[in-house]
Amino acid sequence: MNNYTEEINRRRTFAIISHPDAGKTTLTEKFLLYGGAINLAGSVKGKATARHAVSDWMGIEKERGISVTSSVLQFEYDGYCINILDTPGHQDFSEDTYRTLMAADSAVMVIDASKGVEAQTRKLFKVCVMRKIPIFTFINKLDRDANDTFDLLDEIEKELGIATCPLNWPIGSGKEFKGVYDRETKTVISYSDTEKGTKEGTATEVSVEDEGTLRALIGDSAADKLLEEVELLDGASAEFDLDAVQAGDLTPVCFGSALTNFGVEIFLKHFLKMTTTPLPRKADIGVIAPAENDFSAFVFKIQANMNKAHRDRIAFMRICSGKFDANMEVRHVQGNKVMRLSQPQQIMADERKILTEAYAGDIIGVFDPGIFSIGDTICMPKEKFKYEGIPTFAPEHFARVRQMDTMKRKQFVKGIEQIAQEGAIQIFQEFNTGLEEIIVGVVGVLQFDVLKYRLENEYNVEIRLENLPYEHIRWIENKEEVDIDKLTGTSDMKKVKDMKGNPLLLFVNSWSIGMTLDRNKGLVLSEFSRN
Repeated sequence: MNNYTEEINRRRTFAIISHPDAGKTTLTEKFLLYGGAINLAGSVKGKATARHAVSDWMGIEKERGISVTSSVLQFEYDGYCINILDTPGHQDFSEDTYRTLMAADSAVMVIDASKGVEAQTRKLFKVCVMRKIPIFTFINKLDRDANDTFDLLDEIEKELGIATCPLNWPIGSGKEFKGVYDRETKTVISYSDTEKGTKEGTATEVSVEDEGTLRALIGDSAADKLLEEVELLDGASAEFDLDAVQAGDLTPVCFGSALTNFGVEIFLKHFLKMTTTPLPRKADIGVIAPAENDFSAFVFKIQANMNKAHRDRIAFMRICSGKFDANMEVRHVQGNKVMRLSQPQQIMADERKILTEAYAGDIIGVFDPGIFSIGDTICMPKEKFKYEGIPTFAPEHFARVRQMDTMKRKQFVKGIEQIAQEGAIQIFQEFNTGLEEIIVGVVGVLQFDVLKYRLENEYNVEIRLENLPYEHIRWIENKEEVDIDKLTGTSDMKKVKDMKGNPLLLFVNSWSIGMTLDRNKGLVLSEFSRN
């Protein structure tokens, strides 16, 4: 047994996913509060002078109150070392969320009790199912009027196709919210409106069998309803089965209110009992087990200019196996280079702490001089394997970028290339026209605003974006066998190339793709970039 096995087994690494506004960032903060990582949780909304959410660090996030990028937060709680990956809820940033889920071992799904399963929840959930990630559900905002509890569970099962197993049960909602019933201990934990942002607040526990005290605590009508629902619940809900949870077939459900801090610690305790230690990962040489192998990691995110004072790029890596030591030499497989990782650090939103060591399950940020790409593998110098790649999403919106001040061409190219390397945007150029015009493709239109904001604030470059009508993009799979100049397309087709020089075709209409294939025998088109 390695001397670091114990450290690895203490790790729990999970992502928090939700539709925008379901209270995900607030829940993240309350977790940190319990771990003592922050003393006072900040509210995301409110006046411009109010504290901003700890996990939102980019200027535009603070202005709009939405998370644009994923943050990585680590804290200790009850003997566990917990790594939280907070993801953007807004669908325009789903690519960032997808990559982050590649680095997590499980996911916490936050659902608004008055809205149920929303569009973005479905999309993110599909990614979890694809990766067979265990999902734990926190139904939030019970301090407001909520939908019927059975209906909420029913909706999760129908919409997401996963069985639910409630670990606790809410008693009322909104002004009538009295607390929750814990199914395991058969006790009622009463709700008291805790002061926002602090973990104090009194909770009274009463056995459900002590009917007199229960009625005195929550009132007759709430007690009658609870006893009736508990009976129904015991007869109707799925049995708790840890194997089914870990296979991603059953989601344990907890109820509470992250804003007022009720039910958060109960959920955290249940969650930690059920989640796994860091999971093995697939590589081209087979499965790499966390504790049995030496250090290895993969890059799942690159972020430039997290701190204006540093003007740097950080590559975020998920350590998959072994122990990382800041002095060790490692191999960057894709660059085929043996090197030391520079300035390894742990990042708490935009605060940094230089690390000397880290273990499988941890997320570290390292200084990137421009050599890393998303999906790259890092391992020991003697090894040379690659972890499974992270696919690139096809952009759905395109715009031509015009620079307002041509004297700043150098800053403009540097800025747009760096932002593209983070994976948030994809950049293309006209094919063989000699034009230096840049076309930007994004998955969600809000990315255009982020691009504009960041070029202005981080690179001092002003741009104008002209929307283009293209909606479909195809990579040419067999570019060596095709003369791109002689391709016969449709009137709505545009030839472009990506930053690696690969030829691509843009189309306004989906039917044009089929026509182009018919007119060019042997042409093979793909929706994904393979390199």
